[in-house]
Amino acid sequence: MSRRLATLIFILLIFMAFREAKIYQLEYPNYFPKPEYNFRNNPLDSSKVELGRLLFFDPILSKDNSISCASCHSPYNAFAHTDHDLSHGIYDQIGTRNAPALFNLAWQKTFMWDGAINHLDMQALAPISDSTEMGETIVHVIEKLSQKKLYKESFFLTYQDSIITGEKLLKALSQFQLSLVSSNSKYDRVRKQETEFTKQETKGYHLFQQHCNSCHAEPLFSNYQFSKNELPLDSGLNDFGRFKVTQQEEDRFKFKVPTLRNLSFTFPYMHDGRFKKLNKVLNHYTSESIKAQFKKDPKKKVIELSEDEKVDLISFLLTLNDKSFVFNSKHQFPKVLLEEMKGIK
Repeated sequence: MSRRLATLIFILLIFMAFREAKIYQLEYPNYFPKPEYNFRNNPLDSSKVELGRLLFFDPILSKDNSISCASCHSPYNAFAHTDHDLSHGIYDQIGTRNAPALFNLAWQKTFMWDGAINHLDMQALAPISDSTEMGETIVHVIEKLSQKKLYKESFFLTYQDSIITGEKLLKALSQFQLSLVSSNSKYDRVRKQETEFTKQETKGYHLFQQHCNSCHAEPLFSNYQFSKNELPLDSGLNDFGRFKVTQQEEDRFKFKVPTLRNLSFTFPYMHDGRFKKLNKVLNHYTSESIKAQFKKDPKKKVIELSEDEKVDLISFLLTLNDKSFVFNSKHQFPKVLLEEMKGIK
């Protein structure tokens, strides 16, 4: 292939990636609550969503160009990670927490397991600057992006200005993440009266409403608050949860309540990824030691489940898997970035 033809193909790929109408409509069911994100300050735009997708999958955001956002948040795992318990960063460094799933972020007020970030537009700064994750600075990231034809073209097509800034970068990343809405599981189809639960799933649903719904509230399956999971402290990690952020004693060992959607794709579970299977999580919350802890706290409700009831509950939880979301091609690695990595400049 001649260099001229390669360049023309490259420009065509960029044009195709950004050719859609500018307005991007966030679609979600009418039984979802109103989003928390203020779209007035960053209106959804299809070209910005696409630019955010490019940035999300590009390891150029890391110091040694080896780690992208998608390295820890794979679309095939509902934007979580299943290969290891704790997140991995540059130079094969290991982090201190399991990578949480990234979807339905428009309905969340705080981010990270400890709620250290209170705005999605700022969230990406944490992994980019963390020495054990991407180990970069936003200034150097901008310098690297500004040297790439792909990004000079993409930012121009998106903003009508090829000058790359931190604000544009961060808001584009937010736009892509805001587009990640998971709302087409069997549970959702039942809510839309398109299908019905089996008898076992119905039993599990009733058990869920009885024992789990206070923290993992429908329809998002999290109240996005902070709660103690009663796990013994890992002496190697010494993770005190939200206490690290607030320095309030009542927040010691509290972690953000994760959503239960897409559980089949987002294992291992808990903030440190210590449980590989759902039944291990249920065994933890129904253990005698946890029951004893809950009895000391009037706000806690002791969970009693037989082995058969655990099977029924898991049967319901599996209805929260959304394969159409996980395998949506619009969420996957951009073809134009693949061409860039193959060496078309």
